[in-house]
Amino acid sequence: MARKSSKKTWWIVAGVVVLLIGGLFGAKQAGLIGKPTTSEVEYATVSAVDIIERVSASGRVQPEVEVKLSPDVSGEIISLNVAEGDSVVKGQLLLKIRPDNYESLMARAQASVNSSKASFEQSKAAVAQSEARLVQAKASYERNKKLYADKVISPSEYEQAESTYRVALQELESANANVLAAKYNIRSAEASLKDAAENLRKTSIFAPVSGIISLLNVEAGERVVGTSQMAGTEMMRIANLNNMEVRVNVNENDIVRVSLGDTAEIDVDAYSGSGRKFKGVVKEIANTAAGLASSTTTISADAVTEFEVKVKILNESFSDLMQNRSKKSYPFKPGMTASVDIITERKNKAIAVPIAAVTTRAENVKPNDGEESTENSEAKTKAKKDDLKEVVFVDSAGVAKMVEVKTGISDFDNIEILSGLKKGDQIISGPYIMVSKNLKSGDLVSKKVGDEKKE
Repeated sequence: MARKSSKKTWWIVAGVVVLLIGGLFGAKQAGLIGKPTTSEVEYATVSAVDIIERVSASGRVQPEVEVKLSPDVSGEIISLNVAEGDSVVKGQLLLKIRPDNYESLMARAQASVNSSKASFEQSKAAVAQSEARLVQAKASYERNKKLYADKVISPSEYEQAESTYRVALQELESANANVLAAKYNIRSAEASLKDAAENLRKTSIFAPVSGIISLLNVEAGERVVGTSQMAGTEMMRIANLNNMEVRVNVNENDIVRVSLGDTAEIDVDAYSGSGRKFKGVVKEIANTAAGLASSTTTISADAVTEFEVKVKILNESFSDLMQNRSKKSYPFKPGMTASVDIITERKNKAIAVPIAAVTTRAENVKPNDGEESTENSEAKTKAKKDDLKEVVFVDSAGVAKMVEVKTGISDFDNIEILSGLKKGDQIISGPYIMVSKNLKSGDLVSKKVGDEKKE
């Protein structure tokens, strides 16, 4: 009985298998299974749009002109005539350093000048005396010379007269040399007096330019250090807060697109809440990378190379803020954070596609059959880079077709197409990972559910 039941079960299983095989065969014939995979993608249409190419960078607001004041002499500040935020004019007395020591040095230098002049007069008197002795010695020598020729005097008497004459000559030369030395001593003393007077003058600090005291680091009673050879204590800064600029560092890949006179949009963080933006213009571009101003400075290969760019904030873009300001308040203060969008190029009605639709693919890429040497790997990597081309995928009756394109300028949304596409072409714009890596020419594609970009 059990054997009969087991045989019946096998017949049932066999029937089910036959039915499954038949169903699969019918489904395949009907195209329900085994159908090639279709990728869901997003579409966009090639259109004419206005493209504004920008270079973005961040930096800080600084005055166009800012002068740092340091003393040339050391001492105690006995008078401070300004406060931070005060307006000053060129030549105005800002502060005074105690002058007592420098007055003493000047008096000592003046006394040295007077002493040198007195020595000069003494030297001149000595010259006159030497000239008188020389005249007397010369007359005696001439007389004794004649007497010696007539054999009236002895040789020793003649030699004594000759010696006296020669000594008188040397004394006159020495006296003249002393006069010359006295002249040089006067010049040296006068130079010391001039130096002492200059140091005394430097105890009074005057404004070298007109502007605003943007920073004050000292108080009355403090001691400051100053030398004429190097910068001493920074006491204060004078800036023209009416003319401001933003100093930003631009990456080396972008700096080649920036030119003098380019316009810019400036977003100062202090005014971001109100949505206020200001206009600017590029006024200066550094020729040397930031951090490499010194010939002895070195940076690592991994360091980012940037160039400083100065963007002037146009006064007309904040003239209303200047009118509403208080007496000591200015719209911009040194050190404010700002971001800048420098407009490097603009094209109207340019043939363009979404920037995400353009990717790069390599030609002649062969699979790696086993291990390879480092040199071969580097050579292939270089070859792959050389073979890279810009492409866009278009939809050709549900099939992705890779089209090589040549691109132009771009903004954050669109990129210009110079060749390869025409206005109205339907292209595949996403998803990003599909366009950039996975999609291949010949793949079946269909519109992604919920995609509203297709036009």
